[in-house]
Amino acid sequence: MRIPQHIGIIPDGNRRWAVQNGMEKQDGYRHGISPGLSLYRTCRDLGIREMSFYGFTVDNTKRARTQRHAFTAACVDAVEAISREDASLLVLGNTESPMFPPELLPYTRRHDFGSGGMKINFLVNYSWEWDLGFQKGAVGPCLKTEDVSRIDLIIRWGGRRRLSGFLPVQSVYADFYVVDDYWPDFTPDHITQALEWYSGQDVTLGG
Repeated sequence: MRIPQHIGIIPDGNRRWAVQNGMEKQDGYRHGISPGLSLYRTCRDLGIREMSFYGFTVDNTKRARTQRHAFTAACVDAVEAISREDASLLVLGNTESPMFPPELLPYTRRHDFGSGGMKINFLVNYSWEWDLGFQKGAVGPCLKTEDVSRIDLIIRWGGRRRLSGFLPVQSVYADFYVVDDYWPDFTPDHITQALEWYSGQDVTLGG
């Protein structure tokens, strides 16, 4: 099975999962932390070198305040959980906005936990406009996520078939795999199936 060097993760469906299970929408976010750790360990054991993970976007902050507080708290808790693993973490997003959690400011420069290891890029209060410095129809002089490598495979949970602004430059040649299950229902089989599918793709990078 061909293993990608870098995978992108869009963990969608938290709110729909919560409603389906008789909870309030905001309750779904905290149930996404344990799947994230399981995913990290699965990818680490497979030899994947880099993972970019969507935390929340600038557009997500337009949601109800209870939801906004819930997904922000979940992102902070996720970083605390990763800090107990062997990983190299970089948090990326618009730190000039009040929506960026101040607890994560120390991690906007890459930080090694334990013995280091897999690079994890965690997108928090992220938008493609911020990344590209896009203002008044013009692109800025540099990419804010320049430390993030090109993505080989993007996996999105929750059945939606769109990138939702996810790292547009690094995703330019990524294969895109959709899991119909909601993110809190993650199982390692999702990764196995995605990699089996990826192994059958003809990766030419335009050549």
